Amino acid sequence: MKVKSIDEIQAALQPIADELCIEIVDVEFKQGREPALTVYIDVEGGVDLNTCEKFHHAIDETLDELDPTFGAPYTLNVSSPGVDRPLKTKRDFEKCMGKKVEVKLFAPMMGKKFFEAELVGYDGNCVMLKDKSGELKLELSKIAKINQAISFEGLGD
Repeated sequence: MKVKSIDEIQAALQPIADELCIEIVDVEFKQGREPALTVYIDVEGGVDLNTCEKFHHAIDETLDELDPTFGAPYTLNVSSPGVDRPLKTKRDFEKCMGKKVEVKLFAPMMGKKFFEAELVGYDGNCVMLKDKSGELKLELSKIAKINQAISFEGLGD
């Protein structure tokens, strides 16, 4: 199935997101038996079902005009990216600055493929991490996945 570029789709949706104070975190299109366009969004205070539904309705007409699949049917999904989503954008890294992150590497470094440390820097090509053993600079190209660490401390008390 021929599909317009993700950049073109996101560019068409961005003005609507801006108007509604919604951040588009990611846009993906999955091909297959049931093609689906999924728009991952975030808002200050977190995404709820009403926010997803509101944005879904707001972008319907624009997507109909854009026709991202050149007339082929697809399912539109609007979703929260989830608490364990990977950090991808500059804004993602800025929001996690000073917080604990989990880092999975493609290949071991200093005998480890997994690090949990505080994110203390980001320059677009590398991240700076700090833990009890000191600071470590890692190139993004060596990182398989980086996401904010999830803490369950204080839950269920």
